[in-house]
Amino acid sequence: MTAVEQQQLGKTLWKIADDLRGAMNADDFRDYMLSFLFLRYLSDNYEAAVKKELGKEYPVLDKDDKRSALAVWYKANKADIEEFEKLMRRKVHYVIKPDFLWSNITELARKQDGELLKTLEKGFKYIENESFDSTFQGLFSEINLNSEKLGRGYEERNKRLCTIIQKIAEGIAQFSADTDVLGDAYEYLIGQFAANSGKKAGEFYTPQQLSTILSKIVVLDSQDPKTGPKKKLEKVLDFACGSGSLLLNVRKLMKEANGSIGKIYGQEKNITTYNLARMNMLLHGVKDTEFEIHHGDTLLNDWDILNEMNPAKKMQFDAIVANPPFSYRWEPTEAMGDDFRFKSHGLAPKSAADFAFLLHGLHFLSSEGVMAIILPHGVLFRGGAEERIRTKLLKDGHIDTVIGLPANLFYSTGIPVCILVLKKCKKPDDVLFINAAEHFDKGKRQNSLNEGHIQKIVDTYQYRKQEDRYSRRVSMEEIEKNDFNLNISRYVSTATSEQPIDLKKVHAQLVAIEKKANKAREKHNAFLKELGLPLI
Repeated sequence: MTAVEQQQLGKTLWKIADDLRGAMNADDFRDYMLSFLFLRYLSDNYEAAVKKELGKEYPVLDKDDKRSALAVWYKANKADIEEFEKLMRRKVHYVIKPDFLWSNITELARKQDGELLKTLEKGFKYIENESFDSTFQGLFSEINLNSEKLGRGYEERNKRLCTIIQKIAEGIAQFSADTDVLGDAYEYLIGQFAANSGKKAGEFYTPQQLSTILSKIVVLDSQDPKTGPKKKLEKVLDFACGSGSLLLNVRKLMKEANGSIGKIYGQEKNITTYNLARMNMLLHGVKDTEFEIHHGDTLLNDWDILNEMNPAKKMQFDAIVANPPFSYRWEPTEAMGDDFRFKSHGLAPKSAADFAFLLHGLHFLSSEGVMAIILPHGVLFRGGAEERIRTKLLKDGHIDTVIGLPANLFYSTGIPVCILVLKKCKKPDDVLFINAAEHFDKGKRQNSLNEGHIQKIVDTYQYRKQEDRYSRRVSMEEIEKNDFNLNISRYVSTATSEQPIDLKKVHAQLVAIEKKANKAREKHNAFLKELGLPLI
């Protein structure tokens, strides 16, 4: 399937969602729509693997036969089912019973079968608890199939679900059956739901353009451009991962650079978004053994694997990307002053946890790792505790690059933001400032960055280029003279200087204009004199 067809599939599914959700808000309908896409992906992927494994034993059904081929095999080979499922768990890491496959669900929907809702409930519970070797408890916990938003009674809800599923199946049927494209459609829908969710979108969605910049920064080895991209990132972390799109972008770019990632780690506080992230990983072909997403609070650091006190056993990540909530109000306790993440730099103020998120990531960054984090501009110049933290980070040589971005790039806020790039052991004894605030395409609701804007930022970062009114390498001495204030306009101003005025030239122009005016007046008065009118 071409890129155009992939985008068209996303648009087709979005139109279905927009038509079907009625009075239901975008956030609620999103959970149903994306869950059904997820079930479709799991089913198609599993059935393709089953067909390959069974070979000639796989039942060939007449085109008018609406039964599931796997259901036919199960019925004819009851004694072999247990061993067969063990085999499939080794091959694809999960099993789906024939009754719960998308092909059976869509057939129930087509027939307006009254058992659809009950079958879906059983299927979702099975996937959560039994389908995978590593269970996906609560994966569908936020999807209420008995919600009154679907209908008042069981029959009405069942009928609505039949319609939704049938329309989704018809929409997908217009395109290639290639399961890989569903991941792209899923991403497209996440973006569309974000655009229609207003401020809530900030909870789970980083605009694709910003995601690409962060991903390219951590994939490229800017310290030595001649060596090219790194071949392997053992561990990658996003401690505010939302729907997981940012982590998947890093993975995609690594694959495009003929590299790989050992394991992906994400943390997300919002339960609905946490479930979206797990589905998103699987939809993009990431095996359940290749990622770990934790539902918990990053600021409290309640993830066991990150609480190892022994420095020799501490988790370290080669790449960290993050877009945490901006200026989030938090309640640091007195005991947090001794927290290993904050002890050497101090606690971020209650009014803004921006530096708390940053220090959390920095603590777990490996000595050769790179962290790229999106933050509000306030972290660059605010005083008090933030000034002390910023000063220590600069003196310790951890801040590598400061990138200023245009305003109004997010669905959730119109404020301009910046990207900070941090390293444990950066080589240049300066800080690169990139002022990209005026490089964007203006839109009706949101501004955007095109490929040229993105590549200019990435190239400037990678090769530490300097360009008038765009980028500059600033020495630590100059930053210290500015009291460790990192306000970008102090170092890279986009203002254009006024052109010097040539007074002699201006004088000559004024004399010429006066002569021309006098000549015109004389001619005008001649006409007035002939007419007997007063002269001017």
